[in-house]
Amino acid sequence: MIDEKMMSKKKPTYPVSKALEAYLERYSRKIEIPICYDDLLRFIGSVVVYDSNDEDTLWVRVYYNEFDRQEIDTSLKRVYSLLLSDGSGHIDQYLNVDSVDYCTFGNSKPFRIKVRNVLNDNFTYFYVKKADASRIYGLELEHMLSPYNLNFMVYKDTLIEEHIAGIPGDVFIKEMLPNCTEIEKAQLAKEFVKFNERCMIRLLGDMRSYNYVIVATHDFDHVVYRIRAIDFDQQSFEGKLNVYRPQFFKENYKMVELVRNKLLKDSIDQYKLEERSIVAKRILSSGNRIKLLDKVCKKDHISLPENVEKLKGQIYDLTKDIQFKKCKTMGEILNLALDFVKRNYQGVSMKQILEHKIKI
Repeated sequence: MIDEKMMSKKKPTYPVSKALEAYLERYSRKIEIPICYDDLLRFIGSVVVYDSNDEDTLWVRVYYNEFDRQEIDTSLKRVYSLLLSDGSGHIDQYLNVDSVDYCTFGNSKPFRIKVRNVLNDNFTYFYVKKADASRIYGLELEHMLSPYNLNFMVYKDTLIEEHIAGIPGDVFIKEMLPNCTEIEKAQLAKEFVKFNERCMIRLLGDMRSYNYVIVATHDFDHVVYRIRAIDFDQQSFEGKLNVYRPQFFKENYKMVELVRNKLLKDSIDQYKLEERSIVAKRILSSGNRIKLLDKVCKKDHISLPENVEKLKGQIYDLTKDIQFKKCKTMGEILNLALDFVKRNYQGVSMKQILEHKIKI
């Protein structure tokens, strides 16, 4: 298991380059918004937010003076419309900003905005964060290479993210996992193997249990569980390969136990192969979009030089691909890692097609 010393104590915030900004504009991620992250820092006080068990959530509910509150509420309603609707102001009259919460935990220090429809009391969350290039790469890669689409937008130094619904992994493991049936536990074990493989392939780090959610979907007579990342702060930053493998975090020990108790080695290998194959298919289907993102990322600097040196050496030891030793940036390592997965998938698939034709 990874202890705290294996993770960097503080990851720097990397600015959005001109090339990344142009990419975001091309794919409608760059949208002008009427409020920035720093505007929300003008709060004059706060109170602690507790959960249903009266435990500190590490979020505080902030409040503003009357003049600032009116301006901020109006701007946040417009952000909601830009993110989730057509950007016009005609829905503002039906919206109310119920709360603005601020998280003091972690690198990104986000604001969580709760917007409620006053006609029916349905509500939605979204997040306002400092724009960080590595996090943006993480969001885009998740959008293209995972089973899920992500909705976010960037303007100057501000990042707006749609809320990802689900049961926080740490809460699920503590409160719900013990009550799962044996079949459900086996299915969760399978999903954790796939999640672990997906994170390693695309270099998404720090997937401790509180950085992902469990999504439960009712399907006929049973519940299907999926694991979904919610924090992309540690995309392609750390130098230790194990940081990109959720199985090595002590917070995920119960999930690793599930895999050990419920799956045979052949099944684990099968699920790893399935995930590598589906990621390879997504790379191929993403076409020019992922090629352009790779091109931008290869020239960007989103990590420390010593992390690049360490990681490329560890991936070379794993793959024996000499090209990794030539990498100078995290973007180049990521590009080679994705290309390695794609080439292996295409090579095996073509071999199987040829063998099948020969047998016929």
